[in-house]
Amino acid sequence: MDEYKKPYFVLFNSLTDIAEEIEKQNYGRARQLIEEAQQQAEEMYISMEECDE
Repeated sequence: MDEYKKPYFVLFNSLTDIAEEIEKQNYGRARQLIEEAQQQAEEMYISMEECDE
């Protein structure tokens, strides 16, 4: 049941960083952070699924 926690915290913490970049109008960096967070959370999710098999 707690499997969602790590990817959730990765995304949540990244959103804080993304919001800061948007405030600075640094949209390219914000987009980069979005892509990195998405990839990291997806990799965590996939590795959790592989452990369940």
